[in-house]
Amino acid sequence: MRPRGLRDGRYARNVPATAITPYDYDVRHEARPDARRKYVLALVLLLLSALLTATSTAIPARAADTTQAAHLADRLRTNPVYVTDQLPREIPQSTTSDFARLAKGTGVPTYVLVLADRHTGEALLGAVHDRLGRDGVYVLVDNVGVTDAVAYGVRAPADDAATVTSYELPYDAGPLKSFERFAEVVALGGEKAAARAEAAREKHGSGTGEDPEPLYIGPTDRDNQSFLTGILLVGVPLLILLLTTFVRRWRRRLPSARTANSDAADPDAANPDAAASRVPRGAVTGLALLAAVAIALGSWLTFDQTTSSAAQTSTAADLSARIDRVAKGLRQDPVYEDPESPRVLDAEQRDQLGRRIEEFGRSEDGGPIYLSVVPTMSGDESDGNADVFASAVYKKLGRDGVYVVADPLEGDISVLSYGLRLDNNHLTLELPDSIGAGDHSAGSGKSDGYRLGERLDQLMTFLDKTPRTEEPNSPDVVPSREPIDTHALPPLFSGDFWPGLIVGAVAALLGSTLVAVVLGIVGAVLRRRNPAPVPTTVLPLEAPTDPPTAYLRRTARTELGTLAREFTDRDGHCDPTGTAPAPEASIRAWDCFDAAMLLVDGDIGALSDDDMQPASLVAVIVLARAGRAALTGNTNNFCCGLNPLHGPAVSRHHVRISGPTETVRRRMLPVCEVCRDTAIVEPGAVHTLRMTLPGQERHERVPYEEVEGPLPAVRDGILQLIDHVREFASVR
Repeated sequence: MRPRGLRDGRYARNVPATAITPYDYDVRHEARPDARRKYVLALVLLLLSALLTATSTAIPARAADTTQAAHLADRLRTNPVYVTDQLPREIPQSTTSDFARLAKGTGVPTYVLVLADRHTGEALLGAVHDRLGRDGVYVLVDNVGVTDAVAYGVRAPADDAATVTSYELPYDAGPLKSFERFAEVVALGGEKAAARAEAAREKHGSGTGEDPEPLYIGPTDRDNQSFLTGILLVGVPLLILLLTTFVRRWRRRLPSARTANSDAADPDAANPDAAASRVPRGAVTGLALLAAVAIALGSWLTFDQTTSSAAQTSTAADLSARIDRVAKGLRQDPVYEDPESPRVLDAEQRDQLGRRIEEFGRSEDGGPIYLSVVPTMSGDESDGNADVFASAVYKKLGRDGVYVVADPLEGDISVLSYGLRLDNNHLTLELPDSIGAGDHSAGSGKSDGYRLGERLDQLMTFLDKTPRTEEPNSPDVVPSREPIDTHALPPLFSGDFWPGLIVGAVAALLGSTLVAVVLGIVGAVLRRRNPAPVPTTVLPLEAPTDPPTAYLRRTARTELGTLAREFTDRDGHCDPTGTAPAPEASIRAWDCFDAAMLLVDGDIGALSDDDMQPASLVAVIVLARAGRAALTGNTNNFCCGLNPLHGPAVSRHHVRISGPTETVRRRMLPVCEVCRDTAIVEPGAVHTLRMTLPGQERHERVPYEEVEGPLPAVRDGILQLIDHVREFASVR
């Protein structure tokens, strides 16, 4: 809402109209006839009546109370800045010096009223100015900021300054910062202040601009900060630990990793670059701990807010000022009306209340009544609790009786009994809403003072009918919050921080699971598009004894394709293993590759043809593996004689290759480690490890050494297999 005040730089002191009386006319008119004198008197009375009617129409119904204005004028006569004692939790009286220092910066006489009631606005400022009789800028401030400002008898851009303050500052800037901005703009002068006000209207008043960012956060915002901190503090470190472990395993299963290590007994020797880049043991744990410390410290530095508002710190004197004032007034009169608030009781109502209070005091089981007509707000010493206020007044006054608090700004009434036989439960729980809260639905409101006079009279009747107890009693009133707790934010590591830890752990598990699923899909696609050979060390465990043609075709394509890529990389001066083979190893590798390519007629794609025989596929697999081993410097000439798919042989051993129902046949064959151990531990089961291939008939299996072609020569070594392949290819 636009601040109220004078506009367009026109500032004029209000001068009350002076009525014209018959004595203003020249004495010569006294000799005129009585009829003309009566005519003039009638005309004057008519003008006065019209003036009074216009004045009563122009003044709002909620005009400033004369007693209120006179009281505030007396305060300003002593000090040009008056801070109410009704808002010690938000604007304590100890901030008077701060407002006074800022007021001096305007360059013109400035009178500041910091009050709880802002609804009277310019009417109150005008009434205070009339009673104070001093020119200057009059400013009304509430617990939010500057609400009204009017210049009387001085040229000062009060209206523009109020406009700038309203538009440029966020709603939670507070009264002190709001008045500081007001004084700053007033000091600029009329022209600059008008330009700044216009710019503020265009930026924030057009509806298209953004409102200024709040300066403070609330308890809900702090809960969100704590919750987020808890999630990050556990979730990020745990995610680091889980993902690092999973990614390590995932990378080992990639085709590139399996190719680099498939033919090397020592993976570090096969790929020293990977060994050099391996993360040291404990580094991941250290990284997770470092992340936790960084998140905790970063959150503490980022979410450093400690208060939820611009409320100033109050002293003990600030908190007891109004209590002392009310108690002092009640010692003199049982009815105390706050002089800073609008009067809601007329003289007749006060007299009626006085009589009824005296009657109640003289009645049986009655007692004194102390009525405080004062506002209760969240920023006062009681934190807006009328019972706490009444209890504090009782303790300060030190007299038993009925303590009534009536709020002239909101219309609420509360009542407590101390040291009398009145039933406090009845007073608290059975008080009708028509008395305690007023009949708002019937149109009662501030314009008629919430009918407090009438409702207080009804309260007296209610007290007369209140049940009595056997013994005097007093209520137990829970004290209000300490002022420092009213606006203090809870610590960051509290509240929703603890649930955030649990959510962070769950989120880390879900996140790592999601990443695992995604990487699993990616790894499967990569392995399918670019399959890697099975590492040599696990060949005896994974290679089947009765391989199907599809398996042989797929494995042959993978092994020969990998060997071809390694040759291509070497031609491009890229050594994937990190070591250069000896000349004889290079010759061996080339011979193996050449022989394998002869079997497919120089086209690796031919491995997918249906006419490719299983024996030729096995030969391609054996030659490709031997070639890749030679590139790493391993020129072992023999592979396992029981199953060439088991990989290199480690020794020769007498093995039984016939079944239990066949003629016993034993041969000296090169065997892998698994076959050798089986021959030693369980020689009768060795024949089950001999590889068979699909025969001509359906479901027929033939031992590999009995098929046609060059494959049976593999028992005599890789060199013999190469020679037989070349002979087979030349004949074919």
